[in-house]
Amino acid sequence: MPAPAALAHDQHPQHHPQQPGQQKVPVAEGYGGAVATVDLDASKAAVSVLRKGGNAVDAAVAAGAVLGVTEPYSAGLAGGGFMVYYDARQRKVFTIDGRETAPQAMTATSLEGIPFEEGVTSGLSAGIPGTVANWDLALRRFGTLSLKQALQPAIEVAAKGFVVDQTFYDQTASNTARFKDIASTAKLYLPNGAPPPVGSVFKNPELAATYRELGRRGPDWLYGGQLGKEVVATVKSPPVTPGSTRNVRPGLMELSDLRAYRAILREPTKVSYKGMDVYGMAPPSSGGSTVGEALNILEALPKAGLHEYLEASRLAFADRGKYVGDLPGVPLKELLSDGFAKERACLIGDTVMAHPAAPGEPDGSYETCARPTGSSTPVAQEGPETTHMVVADRWGNVLAYNLTIESTGGNGIVVPGRGVLLNNELTDFTFGPAPGDPNLPGPGKRPRSSMAPTLVFDGGKPVLAAGSPGGATIITTVLQILLNRYELGMGLPEALAAPRASQRNTAQTQAEPAFLAAHQAELEAKGHAFAATPEIGAATALEFLGRGRVQAVAEPTRRGGGSAMVVLPSR
Repeated sequence: MPAPAALAHDQHPQHHPQQPGQQKVPVAEGYGGAVATVDLDASKAAVSVLRKGGNAVDAAVAAGAVLGVTEPYSAGLAGGGFMVYYDARQRKVFTIDGRETAPQAMTATSLEGIPFEEGVTSGLSAGIPGTVANWDLALRRFGTLSLKQALQPAIEVAAKGFVVDQTFYDQTASNTARFKDIASTAKLYLPNGAPPPVGSVFKNPELAATYRELGRRGPDWLYGGQLGKEVVATVKSPPVTPGSTRNVRPGLMELSDLRAYRAILREPTKVSYKGMDVYGMAPPSSGGSTVGEALNILEALPKAGLHEYLEASRLAFADRGKYVGDLPGVPLKELLSDGFAKERACLIGDTVMAHPAAPGEPDGSYETCARPTGSSTPVAQEGPETTHMVVADRWGNVLAYNLTIESTGGNGIVVPGRGVLLNNELTDFTFGPAPGDPNLPGPGKRPRSSMAPTLVFDGGKPVLAAGSPGGATIITTVLQILLNRYELGMGLPEALAAPRASQRNTAQTQAEPAFLAAHQAELEAKGHAFAATPEIGAATALEFLGRGRVQAVAEPTRRGGGSAMVVLPSR
């Protein structure tokens, strides 16, 4: 479901004047390392780290911290995320779960009866931040820089500022009503009572100081120290503007929740697809399992075109809703088994199946064509705001990284004096009542995510990395890019730029206007129904072209286009 109107404007801004040699370009090819992000400053930071001898993890953390400055409504140190990382020396894929957690005081009924919009702009929606722990674990385990070193580019951008463009202005304007109701947020993002004008330089000296202090004091400053105390105080007593009538509910977070937080190294998901290995993120993300299951279903079919893509996605989302969440016993092995995929694939015919598709039974006992009997689970709302980057270095390490604060502008609450927006990640839980739903809130639980950073290997070597923002459409965006690239024969830039449609076990398939113009008639003839949407996702990807050459790809037009860069354009 789309976020409410005030929150759904998820354009990714480009904040920089078009200076000679500094234009954003969506495709770059070359050697020695590559990066694609949504933002020129973030890509420049990553490439600068790579040129100075840093590796892919160092570069990704540096870029992520910059995005906390230039994309503050999408990412930041008070958010969370997932990394899927290939370590070339160990020849192994690792994943880091930096997803936010619910406070220990949260129960299955904590969100019941609360209107979604009220849940978003509240202390109640703020999860225990995971991003700083994610950065710290990644750097200590796989990086070469200290956190202090990795934060330097972001400190510089926050202190010097960036030029406000139309999109950043529009994003701020779409949040003006709720930002005005939070005193600290209005002070930062509504100077003189209005969004910063296009062309002005926006500085965040408080965030620069916060990053400096974080570099000096380390993660414990957040996870139990003074910064943590200030985050908890803000969550428990949101700084509502005097005279505001908005009901900004207090949250349940305690300092003990921050002290207990850990980023977690998890086993990746893995499926075989067209002779290649596809690795993704395991629960609490549903990205790896749902992309993987859909790929398995497509491979079990005699042909895989757009109709089959939509139907495979419908089935995979039915199973996601029933079985996937942050709880013990997710039947991941069976959800990703070939037997289950074949049982699901035989439900796909020449016309659309009945809506909604029922979940299957991933029980290890598969018939040629079992008709499911269960009922489908309602789809929880997910904010569309997130960001994704891909980085590769000269040693062959590759990283796909999604980071987020959830809705555009998170929960709308800036920690006073710190320049940081809090997340509203806990609205990714099912509000309920929904007995048996695997994604109900609970103490210490991580809300189910759709983030799907993905790595593809051929013959044991990485060949492609991809991911996207976009709430639940992340899964379909990644799936469609892989379909475009490997089934429909497109090159990677074309696979990213191609018009998108997103079927998530809903009566209507969301589709971009260009998709409808090209495919609506043929697909409606098969029974598909569509709802037009201006834009789906904002992907970044890279592909290894052989002999050390890498192609980095970002969006050419969606959300203003992204920024692809390489270390060396030629040898």
